[in-house]
Amino acid sequence: MVPITNLLLSSCPELIININGDAVEMVEERSVDVRDLRMRYLDWGGNGEPMLTLHGLASSANWYDTVAPHLQNNFRVIAPDQRGHGQTTQAPSGYDWDSLASDAIGLLDQLGIEKAAVLGHSWGGNVAVNVAAKFPERTSSLIMIDGGFFSPMIMPGATWEQFQARLAPRDISGTRESYLNKMSVSLSMCWSDEIARILLTMVDEDENGQIHDILRPEHHAQVISAMWNDPASETWSDITCPTLIVPAGPMPERAGSEFAAMRRKMVEMANEAISDSQVHWVPETIHDIGWHKPKELAGIIQSFLHSDQET
Repeated sequence: MVPITNLLLSSCPELIININGDAVEMVEERSVDVRDLRMRYLDWGGNGEPMLTLHGLASSANWYDTVAPHLQNNFRVIAPDQRGHGQTTQAPSGYDWDSLASDAIGLLDQLGIEKAAVLGHSWGGNVAVNVAAKFPERTSSLIMIDGGFFSPMIMPGATWEQFQARLAPRDISGTRESYLNKMSVSLSMCWSDEIARILLTMVDEDENGQIHDILRPEHHAQVISAMWNDPASETWSDITCPTLIVPAGPMPERAGSEFAAMRRKMVEMANEAISDSQVHWVPETIHDIGWHKPKELAGIIQSFLHSDQET
């Protein structure tokens, strides 16, 4: 298969990012050896507080391309492709929380960073929660972006089979054109050439021109198993750093749904269990807050981290 990213990125360590046509930003793209991985990461540079940003499931470091430019004047934003994602090694194992958290710390070690603010979106929120819980001395603060607050305790009667089916790999079969057309419909509220470019960093194109997620099904299965058997809620009470939970407030048509009520309850449980936490709901947005409301999300992150530094 030909990784789409190889068709988009030059071999130069600097990559030009165009953010919604408003500005051109420079970011370094590099790879380093971390444990059993060759890990690709993006580094927006700067002399501010280090910020390690972890993407969601079947995503890539580029998820943060729309948010990082709004943060880089005050923070050094570092975004890795996590194990089995993007251009990082397709390791056959290691999709448990201990390994994934150790991957993140291993990257900080390679970059000579002693302590960082750790952010995670979606599944990356679960990884970030585990980094904060397992490596408190390396985590200055934690930000959970619509993720990290899943708890099976709120799902009475739920079975592994139901959970597995709900989080099965997405169906993106077809050509690059059909993939982008499908995504443009589901992301119509924030669609742009920039979002299309980011989405192509998450997939491969085979010799027949068919698109596939870079995250392989067998690795996806290991991730889902960890989420069910060792949920993030088990580690909430071990988190000691200042924490911000940033859930996506539902769009108006879903505000009264059972799913929305369940999410509110999970957020409340996480906020109660984490000793030094607060919640900032982003109203009327989608799961990919960083694509829909990047400036607002960056502002929320920056305000929290600055207020934490002042206390």
